[in-house]
Amino acid sequence: QAISCKGQHSISYTLSRNQTVVVEYTHDKDTDMFQVGRSTESPIDFVVTDTISGSQNNDETQITQSTISRFACRIVCDRSPPYTARIFAAGFDSSKNIFLGEKAAKWKNPDGHMDGLTTNGVLVMHPKGGFTEESKPGVWREISVCGDVYTLRETRSAQQRGKLVENETNVLQDGSLIDLCGATLLWRTADGLFHTPTQKHIEALRQEINAARPQCPVGLNTLAFPSINRKDVVEEKQPWAYLSCGHVHGYHNWGHRSDTEANERECPMCRTIGPYVPLWLGCEAGFYVDAGPPTHAFTPCGHVCSEKSAKYWSQIPLPHGTHAFHAACPFCATQLSGEHNCVKLIFQGPID
Repeated sequence: QAISCKGQHSISYTLSRNQTVVVEYTHDKDTDMFQVGRSTESPIDFVVTDTISGSQNNDETQITQSTISRFACRIVCDRSPPYTARIFAAGFDSSKNIFLGEKAAKWKNPDGHMDGLTTNGVLVMHPKGGFTEESKPGVWREISVCGDVYTLRETRSAQQRGKLVENETNVLQDGSLIDLCGATLLWRTADGLFHTPTQKHIEALRQEINAARPQCPVGLNTLAFPSINRKDVVEEKQPWAYLSCGHVHGYHNWGHRSDTEANERECPMCRTIGPYVPLWLGCEAGFYVDAGPPTHAFTPCGHVCSEKSAKYWSQIPLPHGTHAFHAACPFCATQLSGEHNCVKLIFQGPID
């Protein structure tokens, strides 16, 4: 009856072909529930598609098989201050049900309530020190259907759950990362965003760096970061950089070191060999941990942001595939490489 009732939320735990435990949920006037997932059905409030690494727009790649669950997770927010938000694995479908099939990891807790994990899991990482200049990466955990916190499984969809972490909760904090196996979401609070640089501030930083008239040390032509809304086309004045040393130039076509490695170039200033790429100002303000000037570039994509923001994201291990982790550029999701995952840019000022 609970499963067929359209007004009743329920979670079904299938133990075997002839045994299913159904847990009924009641309405709560003190909270609001928001659901995240790949499905475009009406119960999903935020439709999430796979993040394509390094692509400027998602039309470039047709996703054949997504690993993001159609009803990936639900976030329950208190209606009264401090508006605490809690995350739970799995979302209710259009008939207000969650089904955990026979193969899903599930169990009965000592207090008698059922719980389980979804196929590819919902992982959460709370950074140490919130989302500020002083933040450090935290530890990735898995969240259960009932919102308990567990250590990670051996691989993403292993049958055996991790260990219960009793002193941690499913409460989201400013800067918490939510991984849905195919896309990673950054949770920002209203208070956190209040202290974040705005789009206007980033534009002012861009104008300030351009007003200093940085020059190509070889061609002596003036360089300028293109406006934020021109972020797909490489312009004539666009700054380029050698990512091994950080020297900023205008575009030139010499310095190729080998015919096989197309992007192995020798810097004319210091003879260091490495990738040579156009620089782009990272324009999503929510990724900045401070309001500092754009001095550092991620390697190998060339997205530029403040030193503290670059160093923060360079240290964050993001889940990749079923059991790997690597740092990625927050602006384009390209896997980071190089000695420190980012490089300090060296601009040449105008000679006059």
